[in-house]
Amino acid sequence: MSTPGSAPDPAARAADVARVAVVVNPTKVDMDALRAAVAAAEADAGWAPSLWLETSVDDPGQGCARAAIASRATAVLTAGGDGTVRAVAEGMLDSGIPMVLLPAGTGNLLARNLSIPIGKLAEAVSTAVTGVDHAIDVGVADITRADGSRETHAFVVMLGIGLDARMIAATNDELKKRVGWLAYVEASARIVRDVDAVRVRYTLDGSPERATTVHTLLIGNCGTLPGGVLLLPEAQIDDGLLDVVAMRPRNLWGWMRVGYAVAWENGVLQRTKIGRRILAADKSVRALRYFQGRRMTLALERPEEFEIDGESMGQVTAISARVAPASLVVRVPRA
Repeated sequence: MSTPGSAPDPAARAADVARVAVVVNPTKVDMDALRAAVAAAEADAGWAPSLWLETSVDDPGQGCARAAIASRATAVLTAGGDGTVRAVAEGMLDSGIPMVLLPAGTGNLLARNLSIPIGKLAEAVSTAVTGVDHAIDVGVADITRADGSRETHAFVVMLGIGLDARMIAATNDELKKRVGWLAYVEASARIVRDVDAVRVRYTLDGSPERATTVHTLLIGNCGTLPGGVLLLPEAQIDDGLLDVVAMRPRNLWGWMRVGYAVAWENGVLQRTKIGRRILAADKSVRALRYFQGRRMTLALERPEEFEIDGESMGQVTAISARVAPASLVVRVPRA
């Protein structure tokens, strides 16, 4: 440590210089534009040269995140789609090091739920310097495969079974590159008639086990989808709770009710105090059922497709999802 009037200790001065790590999915990002934006931010902020880490098929982001933490980076800039963000977040849990989102995928769901600019690279990079840190919840899912093997995955947005997961599994990747999230609509139209209901036994926060039949069940950490669609109206990313929605339409009219509930009830009525009063007074049977809790277990009658943060994860026979409160720090733009 230097004393008044003495020359600064070079080691102490070096420790004070911020050095960020950039975790990037090179298949999703214009690398030249990203390097230029980061170089400009380095010069403006006086950062040390950044550490660059590229994801791969073998390491979609968890290993890169751990390497960034080991390097003592002061922030981790994450450039890629929802899969990259999820993988990096999984590797950064409880590290206390802020993640800075540089959205570059189709959905960019976490960025949308945190009001982070989409398609504005320089502005997103500048958040590393000018933003504020926000501790958010992360979901953790322990899954069981049909062969009995088990895995654990983090999720920052939501996981799902049923039509939602089958739609993602059926989405054409080339079409997705051309038209973005509209490719999911095409996949839904193609498979919806062939989707059987899912029979599931569940518990919520240790409640007695119950059985139900659903076409889609989603467990979410936040609730807004592309296009501003509000699917989980009570979900907050920092409330220490998971939000669950079960869709149980029996026919075309049932699907129309689901569409009405999402577009009108969630998209309009839930956003105002008067609208919420109208919903509270309506005692009719709803097309969507909502739950909240800290832990939910699902046991499936047969192996079912499973998705997590918009990424198809194959088939599972059981899921145990729990919330890890305030376990990830994200640097967001100042209000």
